[in-house]
Amino acid sequence: MNSNEELLISHARTPLAETVQDLLAQIKNRDQEILRHQQELQAKQKEILGKNQDILARDAHIQRLSAELAHLKRIKFVQTREAFKAAGQDELFGDTLDADLAEITAQIQATNATTEETADTGNNPKTSPRKHPGRKPLPPELPRVEHRHDPDSCTCGKCGKDMVLIREDVTEILDVVPAQFFVQKHIYPQYACRGCETVEAVPSVPALIEGGMASPGVLTWVMISKFADHLPLYRLEQIAARSGLELSRSTMGDWVGRVGVALRPLVDRLREMLLQRNTLHADETPVRQLDPGGGKTKRAYLWAYCSAQWETGPPILVFDYQTSRQGVHAKNFLEGWKGNLVVDDYSGYKHLFATGITELGCMAHARRKFFDLHAQQPRPVTAQALTWIGKLYDLEREWQDVTVEQRAQLRQEHSQPLLVQYNAWLWEQRRNTANGSGLAKALDYTLNRWDALARYATRGDWPIDNNRAENTIRPIAIGKKNWMFVGSERAGVRAAAIQTLLETAKLNGIEPYAWLKDTLEKLPAWSNTRLDELLPLRPAIST
Repeated sequence: MNSNEELLISHARTPLAETVQDLLAQIKNRDQEILRHQQELQAKQKEILGKNQDILARDAHIQRLSAELAHLKRIKFVQTREAFKAAGQDELFGDTLDADLAEITAQIQATNATTEETADTGNNPKTSPRKHPGRKPLPPELPRVEHRHDPDSCTCGKCGKDMVLIREDVTEILDVVPAQFFVQKHIYPQYACRGCETVEAVPSVPALIEGGMASPGVLTWVMISKFADHLPLYRLEQIAARSGLELSRSTMGDWVGRVGVALRPLVDRLREMLLQRNTLHADETPVRQLDPGGGKTKRAYLWAYCSAQWETGPPILVFDYQTSRQGVHAKNFLEGWKGNLVVDDYSGYKHLFATGITELGCMAHARRKFFDLHAQQPRPVTAQALTWIGKLYDLEREWQDVTVEQRAQLRQEHSQPLLVQYNAWLWEQRRNTANGSGLAKALDYTLNRWDALARYATRGDWPIDNNRAENTIRPIAIGKKNWMFVGSERAGVRAAAIQTLLETAKLNGIEPYAWLKDTLEKLPAWSNTRLDELLPLRPAIST
């Protein structure tokens, strides 16, 4: 091939090469465009993923707020009794409904009575009282005052013969005598011997407040009214005024302070006896304390410690008033004590469990988490959780009256397997539940405290929950609505001491008024070596 042919071929190939290069350039540009689109797609996917996470977090936040809102509404508008009702029944304004039903029933009865009187043309008297089949009998220990209603004559009005008793229809109605003030006048005559000039007289009765005008009965009335019925002193002042008695609240305040000092040794002794028990409940409730100078109040706390139900010995409850909720107060109260403590998940108790104290959880608190969610929006998972816990409580109610040894055996055979199944169900639900949701929080509360919650089933004398302590502070929570705040730290300590005695008496089935009156009568001349005889404790009963 000569040079001219090569030149021709070279010129012929030039457009083809350019075309190939153009195609390669286009392919390269297309690849770069595809890569750019892929990068954009990845960025969009990341953006969508981030938005989805934001949506999930927002939904969880809304769910938490909805749960909190529903909880507050339930506290304000619904009874606090946490009964799980499958049908979702609400018991609003129960006392009002009872009153309305009673009024309607009375109107119906009055209408029927009017109809019967209109239709009755005879003159026979009604000898049988109207029966009340649904009424409970009145307590037999209440005193009875009998009123006999005999006919004017015991001879027959038709034939003149004597009539014989064939039966007695008895109707019991409840009556009351309001507080009546009266004066006890003590007279101590002195007698002298004219021969030897000896003078004799009966020693005066020792009084709790020497020279005071209040008898043990009046002191007891003030203490019970203030600390058991939660009536402020100004209301007692008004009650006394209705009887024509001028009884100032400052005078009654002086009595309260002096009685508080006199009763303090009994409270200290109860605390000593309580710390000898192996298992205790602990809980706390906030109270308002007056902050002097500014006319404002600050938050203080009333801590409650009580003995467990199935321990040998009478029940004991001790209140401890403190100006904060710091865990150091529980540490100081339980200093040197080693045992089993039933508490909720409050962090103030956590450091106690590193000192040799065994933690027992409260199943009622765990249940409450699911109950609040179910009250907000019923759904199968919360209903199932409540059903699981309900089965555990059904077993406890069934074994309420068995011995500790029998209960331990029954828990091992029935409660422990049920707890294993319940725990597996909880983990399964948690794996399918988004983090941060209200359900996740309820599940985490139970799972994180599982060892403490399930520990009760390993023994027969450990309680399933902390309701015993919560029930002891419930009257205090009700009373706060009346007295609103504590006047000072000293007043709070005094109130805690007196509440300790009165509430311990109630736990032991002892009527607080009768016990306190008897104690105030005996205290002035009582020996400290016999202090235990005055404590409001029933004889120990072994379970």
